Amino acid sequence: MGAVTPLGLDVETSWTRLIAGESGAGPITHFDHSDYKVHFACEVKDLDPTDWVDRKDARRMDRFTHLILAAARQAEADSGIEVAKEADRIGASIATGIGGLRSFQECYDTLITRGPDRVNPFSIPSIIPNLGAGWVSIELGTRGPLMSECTACAASNMAIGDGTDAIRLGRADVMICGGTEAAVNEVGIAGFAAMRALSLRNDDPERGSRPFDAERDGFVMGEAGAALVLEELEHAKARGAKIYAEVAGYGLSSDAKHITEPDPTGPVNAFTMALGDAGVTVNDIDYINAHATSTPVGDTSETQMLKLALGEEAAYKTPVSGTKGATGHCLGAAGAIEAAFTILAIRDGKLPPTINYEVADPTCDLDYVPNEARDADVKVAVSNSFGFGGHNACVVFKRFED
Repeated sequence: MGAVTPLGLDVETSWTRLIAGESGAGPITHFDHSDYKVHFACEVKDLDPTDWVDRKDARRMDRFTHLILAAARQAEADSGIEVAKEADRIGASIATGIGGLRSFQECYDTLITRGPDRVNPFSIPSIIPNLGAGWVSIELGTRGPLMSECTACAASNMAIGDGTDAIRLGRADVMICGGTEAAVNEVGIAGFAAMRALSLRNDDPERGSRPFDAERDGFVMGEAGAALVLEELEHAKARGAKIYAEVAGYGLSSDAKHITEPDPTGPVNAFTMALGDAGVTVNDIDYINAHATSTPVGDTSETQMLKLALGEEAAYKTPVSGTKGATGHCLGAAGAIEAAFTILAIRDGKLPPTINYEVADPTCDLDYVPNEARDADVKVAVSNSFGFGGHNACVVFKRFED
């Protein structure tokens, strides 16, 4: 696995800070936000893209590509896979919700202030969402299936699911799967603020993202890149690979209702499908990493959905946490980060906390692992991701037992 998140520039640092109950939120540094309603976000700090890619190429890429290349290179090293030896059997499935939003901003600014002849010729390749996946393939040398899911906040869970299916179908032996987003910029903050989706706790950024809390007032914009190396089991065992967990099940569905208002029915279908694919029941689940964006409507809807999917008895017994309290909402990268956290919960027997949970909401009354990490024996865990437009994707992970 590999990750660059608002909590750290690698997986273990991010996980350690998450378990400690820390927040990645702070004042925005990427642009002058004096005239904006929102003045804080969960940024990735101190990333030098030239640690991971040639300086000349880095200048031709958007930040969302820098983030996923750092994560993918880390995942490649952690896995020990030698891509060049079997490049045709190794693919990538890299998601994003928006793509090169910063490059779009820069292209538009140049067009307006300097004219069309001064627009950067690399603008379009920097903007288009598939170039995160494209650059991962180019830089790592993969020649197998190459996919780029662009399904809002469900995107990187779908990338993991699609990568799993590519292996199951025999199209690849190894898939590098993940997601990336870099929307902390003028367009991203102004646009989501105009929707009234963002928290306005400008005086207390670290407490802005508060999943399931009664005083939640919106999500905190985050940015990140995360990647997992998925591998067919016998292929992994043959080379002595370190195995964190098994991807056991994947489910996806749609709402067909409204672009932003959640409906519990669609997520229930995805969740149930994932459990069926994994061959587990609701009583087997030891932990759920919720989508939990910290929006008033979204968190209530997900609580309703879990009660419907699990049945109320199991719902009240199953620990659920919202790790976006620490990372903010990283949009198309969220599922990949949260998949890594879910896998580490299995590895370490630790449930990450839902930080900033202070005031109980009667519409959100499950066990949200409030504020402090908890020891637990985690054999089966589920990660939920739901996106604008009614995209729903759930992934089930199991402890690997040979």
